[in-house]
Amino acid sequence: MIRFSQTVIAVFLFVMASALHAAEAVHGFAMHGAPKYGPDFKHFDYVNPDAPKGGTLKQGVVANGYDSLNPFLLKGVSAAGIQVYTYDSLLIASDDEPFTMYGLIAESLETPEDRSYVTFNINPDARFSDGEPITAEDVVFTFNLLTEKGHPFYRNYYAEVEKVTAEGKLRARFDFGKTQNRELPLILGQMPILPKHYWEKHEFEESGLTIPVSSGPYTIASFDAGRSITYKRNPDYWAKDLPVNVGRHNFEQVRYDYYSDDTVALEAFKAGIYDFRLESSAKNWATAYASDALQEGRIVKQAVHHGRPVGMQAFIMNTRKHPFDNRKVREALAYGFDFDWANENLFYGQYTRTDSYFENSELASSGLPEGDELALLEPYREQLPSEVFDEEYHPPSTTGGTTLRDNLRTAMTLLNEAGYEIKNGKMVETETGKPLRFEILLHQKTFERVVLPFKQNLGRLGIDVDVRLIDTNQYVQRVRNFNYDMVVLSLGQSDSPGNEQRDYWHSSNADSPGTRNYMGVSDPVVDDLVAKVIQAPDRESLVTRTRALDRVLLWGHYVVPQWHLAVDRIAYWHHLARPDETPKSGIDLSRWWVKP
Repeated sequence: MIRFSQTVIAVFLFVMASALHAAEAVHGFAMHGAPKYGPDFKHFDYVNPDAPKGGTLKQGVVANGYDSLNPFLLKGVSAAGIQVYTYDSLLIASDDEPFTMYGLIAESLETPEDRSYVTFNINPDARFSDGEPITAEDVVFTFNLLTEKGHPFYRNYYAEVEKVTAEGKLRARFDFGKTQNRELPLILGQMPILPKHYWEKHEFEESGLTIPVSSGPYTIASFDAGRSITYKRNPDYWAKDLPVNVGRHNFEQVRYDYYSDDTVALEAFKAGIYDFRLESSAKNWATAYASDALQEGRIVKQAVHHGRPVGMQAFIMNTRKHPFDNRKVREALAYGFDFDWANENLFYGQYTRTDSYFENSELASSGLPEGDELALLEPYREQLPSEVFDEEYHPPSTTGGTTLRDNLRTAMTLLNEAGYEIKNGKMVETETGKPLRFEILLHQKTFERVVLPFKQNLGRLGIDVDVRLIDTNQYVQRVRNFNYDMVVLSLGQSDSPGNEQRDYWHSSNADSPGTRNYMGVSDPVVDDLVAKVIQAPDRESLVTRTRALDRVLLWGHYVVPQWHLAVDRIAYWHHLARPDETPKSGIDLSRWWVKP
């Protein structure tokens, strides 16, 4: 019999464990399944590889300016487009797959079957805008800088990273410990890379309007603080010929001009002062574009269908404040919003009512829970409203014979059950005598025509609503700090929900300024479901778990759902051109070009 020493056995076991966790370097990586594009792909299917380079893209921004060139901080309002145009990430996502990423700064990645770590292999040609090479040390430095001094989003998004290490000049490794979060290799690939040699000599948290060294296809050419900013294509951009960039970044310059009023901005577009407009107003779309330029074809106006989840646009209620801490009050207020009237009288019938946080996707809940979804929810039955199991969610409507009067009568019943009654024509809390009143905070004057009928309907219930219009910068700061009663926001979603769900709904972020838990959701059931979504091992379970989370959120009555479109309403001047194919993600100007 051959006898082995304990040392030999230990070495053998270590080698075997290492082999089991070994990972092959790959050019691309999918959240579930295999990447669509192989290692020898030449370009994405939805670009024009022969798109000419040159010209200027001029865009308009409706906002009260900006005061920062650092998009990674909670402090300040950063300039439009700065992260998109001037910073690259380790990987880049394709737009015709749910969640697959391909090499950019990192030419390849390595992650084992259990996804317990990821190693990024930096492209040896990768350079910052000042010509300095991008190294693994820059990756480690960026991670530490963003999680320690950056926007709170980064701390939440990368919270499950246990250790980050530079393994030589061009290899950066992230270890994840015991987490079952299979999305981590991909979301770390989304991380923008910042130059260590620059930020070690500058104050990251006080960058202000100093032009930084960056890593993307464009650099800042010029800016007029708060009024405009112009980006120019970097002629020495090292990645311009990579397959992921073929057919992209075609404009020589990209300029943003700021307008404080949307009406002025629209007139500027029609006068040719800027080139492209994504229209958010149904009234404008129906009536405001009529012009000789449109009739003669110099302005192109199109509704382009897309397949991305549209998320939830809604009246958001701040449950950190009274009376929104009462679920029945929140439910009652929804009966005061008459979407059907607004769609007919204000929106020219263009919209569809939203009844899911993951609207326009297979992730949206519908009907009653059954099968795997029911089994997932069953352990929480005693903690959840009975409606989660017994009723299909639909927001209040005035169709099918139901009138606004009927809905207001329902609202009155709910308010009575919540401890409110009418005294001297006002809705008051029975126990304290305090009137039910709140403020709706806005930064777009055009939205008053939607909010004022809602205010009027609630007034019939004796509820006093103040509508307050403030400038964009003040609005941004108040929203970041949860300093509001009710606001109108759009909660966007991806086709592959994951770590960002923690930022939206987890109780750990309910009181963390700068996170996207705008409603202040703090519910152990939601926390558990968020964890399950993040840990979903395959697409089928991801869909099931997301639908369950959606259902629980809807019956929490945190919002009054508004509406959505499955199209992008765009208008642009005819000298611009775009690819023939539009992927599920919709319109992306990085693929457009100026006609020769």
